Amino acid sequence: QVQLVESGGGLVQAGGSLRLSCAASGRTLSTYAMAWFRQAPGKEREFVAGINWNGSRTFYADSVKGRFTISRDNAKNTVYLQMNSLNAEDTAVYYCAADRYKRNSYMERAYDYWGQGTQVTVSS
Repeated sequence: QVQLVESGGGLVQAGGSLRLSCAASGRTLSTYAMAWFRQAPGKEREFVAGINWNGSRTFYADSVKGRFTISRDNAKNTVYLQMNSLNAEDTAVYYCAADRYKRNSYMERAYDYWGQGTQVTVSS
């Protein structure tokens, strides 16, 4: 079983950038496909970005494509989400998630392990 802890959230002005990190412990991160999801107030949790086990494949929600970049460093057991050109619609709690079956899925139910989330607030 893997434990995930997100960090890097905070308050940023529209147009700004943030880099989220997801540190894993308990098992080697290369065992998992990884993803970031987010949940805005009053809305369901939604997929943001995903990455396969070795970082050779990434995929994104249309709403963040070209602005966000997911990456991973398996040697550091960490996954990142670089977020640029942030706008108010990006305000949410951001969660990282791990899929032990490496399905590279957009679907929330494909992910077995979740972090506690980190708040991102974009002021306009």
